[in-house]
Amino acid sequence: MIRDHFRVLVVDLATGRGQVVTEDGRNEIAGGSGLAAKLFNKYGQAGESWSVAAQPFILAIGPLTGYFPLMSKTVCAFKSPYHDQYAESHGGGRSALALRFADLDALVITGKASRPSCLIVGSRTLELKETPYLWGQDVHAAGKMIRRMSGSSGHRSILRIGPAGEKASAMAGINVDTYRHFGRLGAGGVMGSKNLKAVVIQGDSIFPLRGDKEYSKLFQKVYQQVTHTEMMSKYHNLGTPINVAVLNKIKALPCRNLQQTSDLHIEGITGEKFAADTLLRNTACSGCPVGCIHIGFVREKFMEENQYIYRQVSYDHEPIFACGSMLGMTNAFSVLAIIDLAEKMGLDVMSAGVALAWATEAREKGLISNAETIVPLQFGEAEGYKEAMRHLALGTNEFYSLLSQGTIKAAERYGGKEFACVLGQEMAGYATGEVCFVSQAMGFRHSHLDAAGYSYDQARQDNDAPKAVNFLLKDEQERAFLTSMVSCLFARGVYSKELLAQCLHSLGYEYLADHINQVSQNIQKLRWQTRFATGYNPAHCEIPERFLEVTTWRGPVEKTFLENLKVSYQQAITGLGKGEPLAIKD
Repeated sequence: MIRDHFRVLVVDLATGRGQVVTEDGRNEIAGGSGLAAKLFNKYGQAGESWSVAAQPFILAIGPLTGYFPLMSKTVCAFKSPYHDQYAESHGGGRSALALRFADLDALVITGKASRPSCLIVGSRTLELKETPYLWGQDVHAAGKMIRRMSGSSGHRSILRIGPAGEKASAMAGINVDTYRHFGRLGAGGVMGSKNLKAVVIQGDSIFPLRGDKEYSKLFQKVYQQVTHTEMMSKYHNLGTPINVAVLNKIKALPCRNLQQTSDLHIEGITGEKFAADTLLRNTACSGCPVGCIHIGFVREKFMEENQYIYRQVSYDHEPIFACGSMLGMTNAFSVLAIIDLAEKMGLDVMSAGVALAWATEAREKGLISNAETIVPLQFGEAEGYKEAMRHLALGTNEFYSLLSQGTIKAAERYGGKEFACVLGQEMAGYATGEVCFVSQAMGFRHSHLDAAGYSYDQARQDNDAPKAVNFLLKDEQERAFLTSMVSCLFARGVYSKELLAQCLHSLGYEYLADHINQVSQNIQKLRWQTRFATGYNPAHCEIPERFLEVTTWRGPVEKTFLENLKVSYQQAITGLGKGEPLAIKD
């Protein structure tokens, strides 16, 4: 059962050949996030541009993948076209289980194909097919063709890019099995730069399960916890869209490019409204019994009058924020239509929505005009945003080409940097205050999921910067271990250290089970060291003026507290980048 080494398939797209290699280090970095960083340090070129063909594109899973519920995520690691530094993006779908059934802990792809291609891998399969006919196809059309081309389904996962990825956009994501994504920091642009339209992972093998009563009883215990507790009802019923109304009520929902933190007309795009009017069904990632993926629908006229086509569109809080409240949209179907266009074009919905919100305000202020935006952009008007998504993905003109590389880059050229809602990358859908803003602006992935700063803001009773930073570092360390298992972070309330230890013990990973704290520290340090080696400097972090103008239920943002947070957090993560031990208070 236990595998004390990692089994890694390394593929060179230039030759179409690959080999399976073994890597040591299971007891030091576990897998997932830790393994991805280790592999980047071996195969990556820290000082070279992200676009250099030799740079690796990495997919990694963890020791619990396939063995326990919600161990359903894959870590995607690469040098990012957004900031030219090491980055991670996490996605689900069938990708993790397909890798497990392919008998792989990781896939490393280097080089560049001579023509647009699709890579097919499995336990007995390695094929690089030239697919120039797929180049230019949107995500949905390409998916249909790839499914026909790649044969039987089963434990098969299809990762593909759209036109945005082909253009090497820093906002290009990777679609995973239609409804999941490696969305953030330009993973799709990396695939595009390698002439790689798609990766198909064929889970064509088997893996052994423990047959003893201990494992069976523990599996049932975990299954009961994730399906018969608040977690099931929270994520299955309304899901994360429940946050829209909650955040709006406490004045913490970014609206109209963060000019507001609440909207009187928000009831049109709440989770309750989506569920009542747009929801078709729920689905789930492989290995997950919760079913948190909510699928809505959009309807459009097709050819003759009164004939319509219907398309299924997944939604959750972040896309609703980015293509809804941030754009002044208050109609659920209009929001889904904008999301649908972004998805088809292969854009990260969050970054694309926030970028267009900035462009709308810049147009209002006269910094840009229709000459740049091509179509009129106006808060609350869906048609302009739908068309703008196409232009953003294709880089139709100089303005959209620059905007697709990051909102700040466009703001530096056209003005409006002070109201660009960027925290390391385009912001997430939480405007809870100082801890959230600093955590995302300076965090490892520039993600609200690096650490729960948004929750800390809602619970804190003081403006103690060292205490807040201690929380962020401790929470990040625990999450880094989870993302090395690789768990869906929705399950973080279920998978305590004690339960993780039991799971690892049941599979024979005794050392990992008994040294979770030490291994967590190893992973945290390795990730930061890797990020710093590729050029990260937190001293250069800037938080645009717009975030200092925010007023929530707590009142206006405290500028002194925010600056103290920045200094304290910078010192801590700089130490981690240098490999220094980190003292975290319990």
